[in-house]
Amino acid sequence: MAREELTRLTGRAGGPHCDDDDCPNVYRTESGSFVVQGDVSSAFTPPVGEGLVEIPEHVLREAVRALGW
Repeated sequence: MAREELTRLTGRAGGPHCDDDDCPNVYRTESGSFVVQGDVSSAFTPPVGEGLVEIPEHVLREAVRALGW
């Protein structure tokens, strides 16, 4: 899946926490699931085929606002 196929929920305005596409973001897929971009976390070892990312709280809040929840 290409990034262009996702709906970006956060970081659209390039606000104080996002200068480019290299910042933490939340995306929504056509099927309604979410893709999260963030710093790699080593909090614990996830199961095979999964990964951990860490994103700031303000990014999650922005995604919730974008969805109208």
